[in-house]
Amino acid sequence: MKNLLKNTALRPWAGASLALALSLTGCTEKKATPTPAPTPVAAEVNADPRDYSQYTEMVWNDEFSGNAIDPAKWGYDLGGGGWGNNELEYYTSSSENSYINNGNLVIEAKRQAQGGRDYTSARMLTKGKQTFKYGRIDVRAKLPQGQGIWPAIWMLGADIDTNNWPKCGEIDIMELRGQEPNKILTTMHFANTSGTRSLKGSPDQVLSSGNFSDAFHTFSVVRSKDQMRFFLDGNLYFTFTPSDVNGGSYPFNNPFFAILNVAVGGDFLGSPNGSTVFPQRMEVDYVRYLQYK
Repeated sequence: MKNLLKNTALRPWAGASLALALSLTGCTEKKATPTPAPTPVAAEVNADPRDYSQYTEMVWNDEFSGNAIDPAKWGYDLGGGGWGNNELEYYTSSSENSYINNGNLVIEAKRQAQGGRDYTSARMLTKGKQTFKYGRIDVRAKLPQGQGIWPAIWMLGADIDTNNWPKCGEIDIMELRGQEPNKILTTMHFANTSGTRSLKGSPDQVLSSGNFSDAFHTFSVVRSKDQMRFFLDGNLYFTFTPSDVNGGSYPFNNPFFAILNVAVGGDFLGSPNGSTVFPQRMEVDYVRYLQYK
C-alpha cells in the first residue's frame, strides 16, 4: 500500500482510479439475505374444549320472535320417498306444517294426504345458509309424543353433495321415539374402514319424572377439535372422540348444517296406530350458536 500511495502522488489521476476501484468492490460485495421469520399458524377458532359455561359469545341465532320463518336462515327439504328410513310423511314448506306462534317455531305433523302419503310435516335446515363448526349449539324445544312420531334435532356434514353420506358424517343431537316420550338418544353416524355406515350412540337419557312433551328442555352439543360433548339442560351425558370410530373416518371436525324435523313412522320406531293423536307439534324456543372469547 505504501508503494501504491507513492505512485499515486506522482500520478494525480491514479487516486481517482483507486477510489473508483474501492467503490466498485464495495458495491459488488455480497450481503447475507436475512431469513424471514416463520409465519405463525393461526389457531382454529374454539378448537380447544372449554367448560360449557364459557361459551358466551353469540355467533348465530334464531329466537323465532318475528311473524314468519326467516328464509335467510332456513330452507326446506320437500317431498316423500321414505328418506332412507321408510318414513310415511310428505314434507312441505306450507304454513300448515311450519310456522311461528308466540315466539316459538312450530313444526306440525298432520294426518293429511299429500303426494301419495297419509301424513304431512316439515323438515327445516340451514344448508346453504349457515354452517357450524367449533362451539356450542343449543336448541330449546318441547317435543311431540305418540306411537310413530319421530322428532329430531340433528346435523349433516356441509360437504354432503360432494362427500356423500355417511362419509360426510351425521350428528343426531336428539331423537325421540314418540311411544317413549320420557326418553331421548344421541347418535353419531360415520363411514367405517370399508366406507359403509357405522354408528355409535349414547345411553338413553330418561327424565326422572314427566315427559319431554310436558315442558321445554335444552339440547346441546359442544364441538371442539377431535371431541364432541352432549348436554341435556346443561348436564353432560355423552362424549365422542376419534377413538370411537374404530379406525373409520372422523368427519366431525368439518362444518355442518343444522336440521329440525318431525318424521312420521319408519324403521326407527314403527307406524302410528289408533292411539296416535294428530296433529303433533315440536315447538322450538330458540336455536343458538355460541363460542368462547
